[in-house]
Amino acid sequence: MQTVIIVVHLMIVAVLIGSVLLQKSEGGGLGMGGGAGFMSSRGTANLLTRTTAVLAGLFFLTSMALAWMAGIDRKPTSILGTAPATQSQPGGATPAAPPTSGGVLDTLKKVDEQQGQSGPQAPRSQ
Repeated sequence: MQTVIIVVHLMIVAVLIGSVLLQKSEGGGLGMGGGAGFMSSRGTANLLTRTTAVLAGLFFLTSMALAWMAGIDRKPTSILGTAPATQSQPGGATPAAPPTSGGVLDTLKKVDEQQGQSGPQAPRSQ
């Protein structure tokens, strides 16, 4: 059902863009409007204006229907009653304690000593 509404919505958008582009420019903001085109009569302008209004209303309705259909599956959640999520370390490693003194290299050295000599090691300088 949602796919059908999306297809109808896209068809409405295409026709709406076409009807807006066919209308005569009344402001002449770029100085391009006002020429005698194939749709220059007053009756055609009223028809295009009404068509644009109807298409805009249909666009609004299909947009609201799609938003409503997207919100059907959502379930309300509360952040107040939930327990904090725990994160497990890969390989059963214990998290490193924050450094009390020294820099990043000292902290990495302590973590490496805690984990032991498991796995491949990078060559060390002496």
